[in-house]
Amino acid sequence: MDFLPPEMLAFLIFFGFMASFIDSIVGGGGLISIPALMATGISPVLDLGTNKCAAVMGATASFAAFLRSGKIDGWLIRRLFPLSLIGSAIGVIVVRQVPPDILRPLVVAMLILVLIYSIVKKDWGTVSTYHGLTRRMLVLSMFVALGMGFYDGFFGPGTGSFLLFAFLSLGFDFLGAAANARALNFASNVAGTAFFVYFGLVDFSYAIPMGLSMIVGAWCGARMALRHGTGFVRPLFIIMTTVLVGKQLFDLFR
Repeated sequence: MDFLPPEMLAFLIFFGFMASFIDSIVGGGGLISIPALMATGISPVLDLGTNKCAAVMGATASFAAFLRSGKIDGWLIRRLFPLSLIGSAIGVIVVRQVPPDILRPLVVAMLILVLIYSIVKKDWGTVSTYHGLTRRMLVLSMFVALGMGFYDGFFGPGTGSFLLFAFLSLGFDFLGAAANARALNFASNVAGTAFFVYFGLVDFSYAIPMGLSMIVGAWCGARMALRHGTGFVRPLFIIMTTVLVGKQLFDLFR
């Protein structure tokens, strides 16, 4: 592993911290970390794998912080976590055969619907109404976890937004939804990283310093969300989803 120049290290540390700080709360950190890696001159082939390897370090920290806070529903996550792992692994395998950009128009449309619904429903997610799941809703949630895991491994943009929206739909408030979404995002990151490493698509000289800064950023972000609650998470979710829609529209029409 080559040693990077000090200015490159500082660049990766700064943007890694910022990306994971936001990602640990509402997702969307890839909007910062992936362009930052590309700006360093890293090969496009290695960009996604290197980012995923760094992101899993931050995801571990935010998952641990939310787990210690008691905001994660252990019963539900124990049932969904393995499906997110499996889905992500399949997604990484498939992405080596199929161009992921075929999903972009659908993703843009879905993100716009998520954004509109979140803005219109002003009181949505302010108070938790979750009291467990029926068998039918559990089965549906399992399919969503598998599908979102696959999507994260295959394409990725908006995974955090979609997961947070899914948990809001189950009755969680914004903080509870963010915590449980982080748990499933951690699962898909673990599986994705393992397969990217296996296929040799990770540059560790970039991934390790960025990942270490992501640990700090994710921990700070999770603590910030826990301290300020739903009133902090909701507007940040709307802002990041808006930015994500704009980025995907730009890429679509470019």
